[in-house]
Amino acid sequence: MPRVKVNGVDIYYKFNGDGEKILVILNGIMMSSESWGGLVPSYVRAGYKVLNVDFRDQGKSESSKDAYTITQHVEDLRGLLQHLKIEKINLLGISYGGQVSMLFALKYPHMLESLILANTMARLTNYLKSIGEAWDEAAKLKDGEKFFRLAMPLIYSDTFYEKNLQWLKDREELFSSILTPEWFERYLRLSSSHGDYDIVDKLSNIQVPTLLISSDKDLITPYRELFMIHERIRDSKLVVIPEAGHASCYEKMEEFILVVLGFLALSTNE
Repeated sequence: MPRVKVNGVDIYYKFNGDGEKILVILNGIMMSSESWGGLVPSYVRAGYKVLNVDFRDQGKSESSKDAYTITQHVEDLRGLLQHLKIEKINLLGISYGGQVSMLFALKYPHMLESLILANTMARLTNYLKSIGEAWDEAAKLKDGEKFFRLAMPLIYSDTFYEKNLQWLKDREELFSSILTPEWFERYLRLSSSHGDYDIVDKLSNIQVPTLLISSDKDLITPYRELFMIHERIRDSKLVVIPEAGHASCYEKMEEFILVVLGFLALSTNE
């Protein structure tokens, strides 16, 4: 299992493909590198070498012994890329991973060819803080089934629920078996890393080719938050995926893949 010690913690990473251009994917807070199994083959077929990474306290990466801020992941990613001798990447981050991606773009812009931000935020609104607090309370129960029932209705759209209820029920059973007490402890450390996250006033400093992906039924990071980022990042592109919630990469997987590949084809050939 490929893991490398970065800043005192073993970070898990996985390569797929052998293309010359590298696409790094950063997870949402409840995801792992395994969550992208349905999307990665399309990026590989398009000629990209895909690097999936688990944050500390996530997936197959090591647990952190201490609390940290979200900026820690920026340094962990840079350390991993230095270890792998990678100088330039295309960076895709969704939700929490999008937050880390923007912070990375602000600190290490010379390492980016392009930036893709899906269903993410540049600040913690009062509404989002309240959602986070509710999820934290649910996580403290350390019950996978209950956590799923409490968290998922905000992540998936009503349209998806109407069409895929059995799939969601199956996921509920899966969560009840794989979400261990340790998983919840790790999740709570990730959740507390946000601090007073607000980089709205810094967004204009991001000057790499940037794509923003929003969803019209995303309750967690609604369109207005993505549009605000779009307004502040010069020449950025904004695409709205219809009839999808916060989990756009699952709800509308084919559309998500095509939007990303279309942007990469244009931005990396300019």
